[in-house]
This record gives sequence, C-alpha cells and structure tokens, in this order.
Amino acid sequence: MDRIALFDLDGTLLDSAPDLHSALDRLMTGQGRPGFSRDEVRRMIGDGVTVLVQRACAARNLAFSPELVAVFLEDYEAHAADETRPFAGIPEALAALKAAGWRLAVCTNKPEKAARIILDDQGLSPLLEAVGGGDSFPVRKPHPGHPLGILARMGAEASRAVLIGDHHNDTRAAKAAGIAAVFASWGYGEPEMAEGAPVAAAPGDLPGLLAGLGIG
Repeated sequence: MDRIALFDLDGTLLDSAPDLHSALDRLMTGQGRPGFSRDEVRRMIGDGVTVLVQRACAARNLAFSPELVAVFLEDYEAHAADETRPFAGIPEALAALKAAGWRLAVCTNKPEKAARIILDDQGLSPLLEAVGGGDSFPVRKPHPGHPLGILARMGAEASRAVLIGDHHNDTRAAKAAGIAAVFASWGYGEPEMAEGAPVAAAPGDLPGLLAGLGIG
C-alpha cells in the first residue's frame, strides 16, 4: 500500500522568510510605517497570508483591511521566488523518499498559487503529486480537513500518511486527522511546537526517521 509524506512549505521545505520579509517591508513602506527584523517576520509565519498581514498591521499600529492583504499578495506573488530557496538537504531528502516509494505532497497555509510559483521555480514540483494551499479547501491547518482533503485527492488513507512541519499547526492537524507527525526543528517554529512528535534535526534525517515510523 502507498505511503504518503505531506510536507509543510514555509519553514519546512523552503526558507521563504527573506521574500516574505521584503514584501511586508514594502507593504509597510507604502503605509508610512517602518519595516521589520527577520526574527519578527519568522514569528509571524505559519497561519496563512491574512493572519500574516494582520500580525504585521498590529505590530505597526496600522488598521487591518482585506485590501492590504490583496496588495501584499499581488506584490508577493511577483517576487515569491526572488530569494526563497529550499533548506539545505531538502531536494536530496525528497528524492530519497520518492526513490523509497513514498508519494509526496505539500500541505501549506500559503495560498496555492504562490506555493506553486515557488515550487516550480525551485524545481521541486516534479517530485510532488499534489499541492494543497490555505485556499484550496474550506479549512486550513490546524483543522484536520486540510491534510485529509489532500489525502482524499490522492486516494490515500490517513493511516498511511505522515505530516512533516515546523509549527504546532502541523502537529495539531496531524493528530486531529489521525496522521503521524514529524517536527522539522530546522524551521521557524519553537521547539515546544513539536508537542511530543518525533523531531528531525535536519532534512537528511527524514528518510531514516520516516522509515522507522512503521508505516508500511
């Protein structure tokens, strides 16, 4: 039977903070507000674009509006792959998992269009069977319907899947969906966000760690 590895995107497969940072700074400049430090931006990532912009506005005493989200997203999509790159070892880890028979997909709260732009640019799309973004379903992580929706598209079962991510949204979505979880400690999340899930210290650990989960 098929084994499925679902991956979070920002902070797990991709170091996307540089381009998110630049886009937020441009948004703030347009509103007459100062920009952010990289650490500030990392702490804002993980809950999708709307929440990202909400957090940025709150941090700069700026009234939030859906129009600001639209302005941010149009600008970000035009520059989403300027500086964003896979974390070291990710392409090799994905290739090793695929060679070992795992079916791979992305489960991200980032809008699907932006996710696909970057995955295509970085040459990762051929390794993936599916991409589920934060706007691909009526719900998003940590709701279990997000990973379960992707598995349904793939004709796969939760008992045959693992969700790898760097945020409590990933570990909580996996637990609620009955999916195994692995915490990516190289990402943007704090260590306590693992919430008891096995921890991968580096992308190169993933093939061996996933093989030991007993899936298949």
